[in-house]
Amino acid sequence: MIEPSTIEDALVDEHWALAMNDELNEFKRNEVWELVPRPSKTNIIGTKWVLKNKLDEHGLITSNKARLVVKGYNQQQDIDFGETYAPIVRLEVVRLLVAFACIIDLKLYQMDGKVLF
Repeated sequence: MIEPSTIEDALVDEHWALAMNDELNEFKRNEVWELVPRPSKTNIIGTKWVLKNKLDEHGLITSNKARLVVKGYNQQQDIDFGETYAPIVRLEVVRLLVAFACIIDLKLYQMDGKVLF
């Protein structure tokens, strides 16, 4: 269950292979990925697996998290992408939420959602 250093090590361990399979199934379920023929004279952007252990409050491993990410450093603006957008939360908004929850005596819970779209 320790984080593997290579993809070959991850594929040997059934827990990591299952986590990787879950990530690919999320792509299929959310219809965000489709295999297409390679257009001629195009820049192919590679991917890599990011493998991390999820820990509980005592530091014990609870699950394995596998994410397939694009190697963005290979992209060229206006060729591979036009504009980028990543939803983020500003620290001020989090502080405001916590303060509001304290005022109205609201319980807040932390959640780890898979893919939320």
